[in-house]
Amino acid sequence: MTSGVRLARLAPPLTLIILLGPLAFGLAGTALPAFGYLPELGGDRLTTDHFVALDAVPGIYRSALLSIIVGLGSTLAALIAVAAFVASDLGTPVFARMRRMISPLLSVPHAAAAFGLAFLIAPSGMIMRLISPWLTGLDRPPDLLIVNDPLALSMMAGLIVKEIPFLFLVTLAALPQTRHVETIRLGRSLGYGRVAAFTLLLWPSLYRQIRLAVFAVVAYATSVVDVALILGPHLPPTLPVRLLDWMNDPELEARFLASAGAVMQLGVTLAALIAWVGLERAGTMMVCIIRDAGSRWRRDALLRVCARTVMVSSAVIVFGGIAVLALWSVSGLWQFPDALPSGFTLRSWVQALPRMAGPLATTLSVAALSTLIALVLTILCLEREYETGRGRDALLLIYLPLIVPQISFMFGLQVLSIWLGVDASFGALVLAHLVFVLPYVFLSMSDPWRAHDRRHDLISAGLGMSRTRTLIRIRLPMLTRAILTAAAVGFSVSVGQYLPTVLIGAGRLPTVTTEAVALAAGGNRRVIGVYAFMQIVLPFLAFALATGLPGLVFRNRRGLRV
Repeated sequence: MTSGVRLARLAPPLTLIILLGPLAFGLAGTALPAFGYLPELGGDRLTTDHFVALDAVPGIYRSALLSIIVGLGSTLAALIAVAAFVASDLGTPVFARMRRMISPLLSVPHAAAAFGLAFLIAPSGMIMRLISPWLTGLDRPPDLLIVNDPLALSMMAGLIVKEIPFLFLVTLAALPQTRHVETIRLGRSLGYGRVAAFTLLLWPSLYRQIRLAVFAVVAYATSVVDVALILGPHLPPTLPVRLLDWMNDPELEARFLASAGAVMQLGVTLAALIAWVGLERAGTMMVCIIRDAGSRWRRDALLRVCARTVMVSSAVIVFGGIAVLALWSVSGLWQFPDALPSGFTLRSWVQALPRMAGPLATTLSVAALSTLIALVLTILCLEREYETGRGRDALLLIYLPLIVPQISFMFGLQVLSIWLGVDASFGALVLAHLVFVLPYVFLSMSDPWRAHDRRHDLISAGLGMSRTRTLIRIRLPMLTRAILTAAAVGFSVSVGQYLPTVLIGAGRLPTVTTEAVALAAGGNRRVIGVYAFMQIVLPFLAFALATGLPGLVFRNRRGLRV
């Protein structure tokens, strides 16, 4: 048996241990202090006193309810936007163009997109500048609470424009697993409009393919920290922000309260997921009622225009936010209501780059190493599945870290890392990032790998090539573009990680993302623009390499360049 085969055999259990081990220890390390057991801080007996103290915190239930509303509202809006666009434009040139825009949109970190949206919609933001004073009559910013509004509308908007690309990507991956061309054609032949044919005939089977990804979006939106710090309300903030404040409290007794709150966050996310299942059943009933009523929805032109407008608008908002961030990073004096700065300067970059060198080096090294490990493990796991035809259901456990709220187990991991003496170490930070990078890499690579034509392997076996040599000489070169794309996705996920870096890095291993979010409280738009734009540049370069490198490496092999 070759070493490659042995590694492929060990890869699935090793991968599950690497992912589920931190998850299990993290949840245990959160639950025990929540019930009073943390000997290092004097907690040597089990008690529910900390939950009683949590219950007495002013506004705690409003924070929890706000997290649920944000999670459900943003996910529902993003899913409806994606479903409506696919229903109205599947197979059209607009759909093809939007498909090509997915990678750039997906590469933008959540924090950078949140900053870009804030710079657009703030009272002194770009939108208000473009319509003032000729339309509004204002020569100074209006006294309106748009960003950080108490209803979290701006936060939900920021999550929606970022989750639309992700849901669109998983929908694209799921479409080949359904007979969508034949199904839509059948619906149209029966007199249904485009939207009706998709909704009544194709959507139920398609949604089953993406359901796990939707659950991950709900879980993320209910427990997100960085977007909540930038766009979310402050009085009171969402529950994850309050937990982070307690975790960073210099009074160590607050750790018990933070643990109790982390358990509450787990319940909040579970409640949101249960509510989402209720929404699924209500949606199923609606589809059945409409289908049984015999409605054909032939006149759906207005709905199709609205769906296309929402989808294009989300892309315009993200790209517009990026442009405004870049503009602020090189702006000189820029007074309201001027649409453009009076001058341009690189002073902000010159001042920021020396301070950014350390965080930038940490960002690049952690992202590169965690992505490389994730790629190796994913390839070996998929190779083992390819050889045996088994293990697909077990490997679904890889997605658990995306469904369990980060803050509910990262605090336990922080406690564990301190106990083991590896807190603020580079290796611990790489492992923390790997927990979240690996699921996305696996999600990106699994479909292209499973779609690979096995006849190539049969030919190579007939020529006497071993499995390992076939993998290295045949399959990996043919899947180069898919591998590089998965690497770019993993790199982008690592660059955007905020909470694991703050907690496991203990503030001593800052990255570009943690520095950018920390600047949010300062209000210096030029410096924020520098850091946030750098956040965007790094993933963009990764996707640019993933797109251009196959054409360069295989310049003499036309079939491998596409």
